[in-house]
Amino acid sequence: MSRISRPLVTTFSTLALAAAGLTVTTGSAHAASCSQDYLPLPDSACTPGALNPDVTQDTIDSTICVSGWTATVRPPSSYTTALKKKQIVEYGYSDTSLSDYEEDHFVPLELGGAPKSEENLWPEPHSGDETSADKDAVENKLKKAVCAGDVSLADAQHAIITDWTTALSSLGLG
Repeated sequence: MSRISRPLVTTFSTLALAAAGLTVTTGSAHAASCSQDYLPLPDSACTPGALNPDVTQDTIDSTICVSGWTATVRPPSSYTTALKKKQIVEYGYSDTSLSDYEEDHFVPLELGGAPKSEENLWPEPHSGDETSADKDAVENKLKKAVCAGDVSLADAQHAIITDWTTALSSLGLG
């Protein structure tokens, strides 16, 4: 059986990804454009969410349940602002005013979201039926429930990834 050369495989892989609407950057596939069709949720092809491996059910008492812990892992605004500019274009927002969006962690830091992963950050609009402020309130209630032992970390993470607008009710908290 003949072997296909690595450059040829790479070329075919890149072409296949391009045909699927994806581009290759820094060794991974990223959506070439993201859809606003899922708002107030992010496009899961662009922002599926990512977890911080340092935050587990066993570590919550030394991580997320410690007051001020998120400040120790929050990325600098220089990083998130640059990413917000890029992602506003990727999401095709006609309003490009940075102040109209929060570069939000889809899985919040308060629930063990990955701090700097592009798969976990997206430009969430401040306007609409369900806003970034509404999501912040859900995040805070979920963190309190996890830290109180009312909900497992994994269940809270799953609920927010599935649909943050129904996360509280799906866990019997709303």
